[in-house]
Amino acid sequence: MPNPPRPRYPDADPHPAPEYPTSAPTYPTAPPQDQAATPLDSHGSPSPGSGPAQPPHPHDMAFAQRRVHLKEQQRGADATTVGQLLLHVPGFVCSLALVAGVSYLLLPDLGWLPTVLWIASGALAFHRPTESFFARHVLGLRYPTLQERDQLAPVWQEVTARAGVDGRTYELWVEESDDLNALAAAGHIVGVTRFSLDHLPNGQLAAVLAHELGHHTGGHAWSSLLGYWYALPGRLAWSALRSATRFALLVARHISPAATGVIFLVAGSFVVFLTFSVWFIVLPLLIAPYLIAAVGRRAELRADRHAAALGFAPMLSEVLVAMHTEERAAESAALQAGAPAHRPGFLASLLSSHPDHHTRLHHLEPYLRPRG
Repeated sequence: MPNPPRPRYPDADPHPAPEYPTSAPTYPTAPPQDQAATPLDSHGSPSPGSGPAQPPHPHDMAFAQRRVHLKEQQRGADATTVGQLLLHVPGFVCSLALVAGVSYLLLPDLGWLPTVLWIASGALAFHRPTESFFARHVLGLRYPTLQERDQLAPVWQEVTARAGVDGRTYELWVEESDDLNALAAAGHIVGVTRFSLDHLPNGQLAAVLAHELGHHTGGHAWSSLLGYWYALPGRLAWSALRSATRFALLVARHISPAATGVIFLVAGSFVVFLTFSVWFIVLPLLIAPYLIAAVGRRAELRADRHAAALGFAPMLSEVLVAMHTEERAAESAALQAGAPAHRPGFLASLLSSHPDHHTRLHHLEPYLRPRG
């Protein structure tokens, strides 16, 4: 039997030297910054319904942390604040006379004590626990959640840094509302609606907060609250008198027409007597609501200017346009539903505390022009 052929071995070196790469290895690069990652589920697969990344909104701003220079004067009282306080003087005088009269009627020897306490109660507008009670139970606000606070904190810090104001002086609150709105109240309250938090880009949210900060730094918030508080006893008395008169007229109609005439005669005589005897009080009381509303509209324009001076004019103008569009949509929906068109009359427009959107946009126009 022939021998099998010998196996053939390679001629190369049985122990060749290892080969090393001549260039550095390449690694996968991260996606560009302007492309958001596709959301993944718990298994690492794309989430259902997740489409391509949306481009960022022009008013999404990067708020970098920087050194803050605080102004020496953190807040003041501008011309609208002084005017508002002066216009509330007639209401304060009437309320003071009412409180003093009732106090001395109930406590002849200590009638001065309730009066002094009522006057001193205005300081509670700057008392933090009282402000919190007012915000929660009167204005219907709540503390922001941790997520909402994380969203608000950098925006508020940017606004206060530009204004040179210590942001820790004020408290941020949230209103459970589907309206695009915000508010400034008392001495330290800044509120914003949940809708604004959920739908506004952070630049527009900063513009809204800058507007409300302008109300605080100008003194509009606390002066408005003090005016309302000190006029409240007189308003309550006037409301009670009107309710009593209406009730008396309702009862008189069931008795006889003559009784109704007597009620009208007595009420009319009382009004005429007050008008001619204390006209210097009655006349300002009749005119004051219209003047206070006019001053309030001027305060809104000043707060707009405060936000625009901080660099938020384009963002604020977009917010005003959105609010105007929302109001028009609500009016159109009401008309389609068969509701009558509700247009405020001339006197009602004079009692409005906010200017119309066209007026506010007109006053923002100088801040929207490119600087030459």
